[in-house]
Amino acid sequence: MAERPWVTPAEVREYSDYAPVQQRNDHKLAFDIARAEQYVISYTNNDFADAETIPEPVKTAVILLAEAYAYNAGADAKSGGKRVKSETFDDYSYTADDVYISIDGLGVNILLDPYVKVATRNGVTLRMRRL
Repeated sequence: MAERPWVTPAEVREYSDYAPVQQRNDHKLAFDIARAEQYVISYTNNDFADAETIPEPVKTAVILLAEAYAYNAGADAKSGGKRVKSETFDDYSYTADDVYISIDGLGVNILLDPYVKVATRNGVTLRMRRL
């Protein structure tokens, strides 16, 4: 059985190029990793209890999700939960392209689809094949 956490905070920091993620402490990154793992478990309906090790695509998906959660949380802490796109004061103007990382836009479904387990309905699983 593969034990959780499936990735370490050091692996998330090593992958990420975002400063808010790299500066996030291990304790907070552990929460981001746990959220990412729970997303994977919910999406795949698979807790990988029967696997000796976690497949690399699943680890990659967890790292991508944890990075997104950490970046979004760090950006919220910096801005107080408010997103400022542009600001003008007298003759001074400021525009920021800082946006949230969309979880849906990460494309982790491509990595996770081979590991999806179909949930049985009323104890019956129907499989069809071509004759």
